[in-house]
Amino acid sequence: MKDNVIQDKSFQFAIKIVKLYKYLCDEKKEFVLSKQLLRSGTLVGANIEEAIGGQSRKDFYAKLTISYKEARETHY
Repeated sequence: MKDNVIQDKSFQFAIKIVKLYKYLCDEKKEFVLSKQLLRSGTLVGANIEEAIGGQSRKDFYAKLTISYKEARETHY
């Protein structure tokens, strides 16, 4: 099986987001923004996984676009 770079990178990104979430909650006592960061940051990889299993090329692109939007939201 071929390695999928975007799949691997989004998984590593999600791990970093979870660690950042834990830090923000435990050390900084920030709960509201950290929860939104956790949602949008982990949805990037979730949508990439869905895109890989897409039913059509259109479905694949639509899910990748959603993943891109989640990445932009996380960056914000």
